[in-house]
Amino acid sequence: MQRRLGIALFSVVATVALAGPASAISRIQTTGQSCAAIKQVLANEGAAILRYPSKRTPGITLYDRYVANANSCLQGEVTQRATVPAKDTNSCAVLRCFRPDYDDNEFFRRR
Repeated sequence: MQRRLGIALFSVVATVALAGPASAISRIQTTGQSCAAIKQVLANEGAAILRYPSKRTPGITLYDRYVANANSCLQGEVTQRATVPAKDTNSCAVLRCFRPDYDDNEFFRRR
């Protein structure tokens, strides 16, 4: 009985110790921040959700997860260049994760 209790207690302690602290991802309205401030948040935190108004449809807010580098992407993803509007420029250069479709090759379409 005491051994089972010890194993259960060890399991709980190990689970709590191995679980990292939960950290929320920052959400930034890009039109309220300068391009340098947006890049600084990405550099400090690794990734952030950037929100910005749609150019084509007024009243619609677009958003995506942008990263500082490929280390913040999931396995199999690569970084892709993108731009978002900022307070001081209409095209602030940032990176976002992208999963390439390696099967989308001209060779495979010909049968």
